[in-house]
Parts: sequence; C-alpha cells; structure tokens
Amino acid sequence: MAAKLIVGLGNPGPQYSWTRHNAGFMVLDRLSRLSGIPVARKAFSGLAGDGNWAGERLYLLKPQTFMNLSGRSVAEALRFYKLSLSDLIVIHDDLDIPFGKVRLKEGGGHGGHNGLRSLAQELGSPAYARVRIGIGRPVHGDVVNYVLANFAKAEMDAMLEVLDGALDALEMIIREGMPKAMSIFNGK
Repeated sequence: MAAKLIVGLGNPGPQYSWTRHNAGFMVLDRLSRLSGIPVARKAFSGLAGDGNWAGERLYLLKPQTFMNLSGRSVAEALRFYKLSLSDLIVIHDDLDIPFGKVRLKEGGGHGGHNGLRSLAQELGSPAYARVRIGIGRPVHGDVVNYVLANFAKAEMDAMLEVLDGALDALEMIIREGMPKAMSIFNGK
C-alpha cells in the first residue's frame, strides 16, 4: 500500500487554536476525528499519527516548531518514512484566496507564507501538493496581526463547512490524483 504524509501547518498552543494561520491544523484535527487516526504522538518536532483513510496509508503531522520553522519537522518525517515530495500533501492558510474557498496547487512559490518558505528551504523544492484554505486579506491593517487573529464569529460559524470541503479535496487527491482533484475543486 502506498503512503502519504499529510501535514497541517499552524502554530502550537491554545492561544493560536482559532487563528487564521492555524487553518491547516484545523483541517488535520478534523481529519483525525473523522478517520479515527489520533495525532498525539510526539515525533519529528511535532505531533504525529498514522493509520488508513481513503484506501491509503497516511502519516499525519502537525509541526510544533511554530510556522516559520515547519520545514524542519516535515523534512524529518519525510526522511524517517522514506517518502518523496510526491507523497507529501501540505494543508495551509492562504491570504490570496477569499475566505472559505479551498484551492489545490502543485508546486509554486511561497507567496510570502513563512511556513511554505521554511518548507522550500528545508526540502530544497516546492514540488509537493497543497490544499490551500482561503482566509482572505485584511481590508486594512497589518497582515501579521490578521493571520494571528482569531477568525471572526461569522467565519467561525462557516468553518465546519470549509473544513469538510478541504477534506473532500484531500480525499479526491488521494483516490483520484491531483490533476482530477484540481479540475474539480479549483473551479468551485
């Protein structure tokens, strides 16, 4: 059975739990609950778990290094499991996508996202699949404060649907491959 490393990006600690920058952690937590794969084992400078879902062996990882150093944790896990970048799927927030939209991408630049910048530095390449969770841009104000702020109440009310949409996209990537998943989810 093939295997995938699924990484949710975010910042550790309860003060960050509901922030926009933790959308990746939120998706991974939802996947953990629905699949029955606990993400609680301390490994790879993060919290890890493994099990089967959507017909695939999955290794789940929430780096606990803080966003800007996420690449260290991911590189460690890839080496340990002897997986390649084609086996990696990273879930993260994206300022350039309207709130609530889920978009898929393979490769590409970091777009100013420090977690993705760290991955590119540690992995030597951005050639992996991404599930991007739209958080929108602030109308005015600082981007750093915006991503580290909690979701607004109206956004939180919509998050369950957003998380489930991200899981639908992830399942399609695993079952049908990235090209088909991109053709369906990037058109919504």
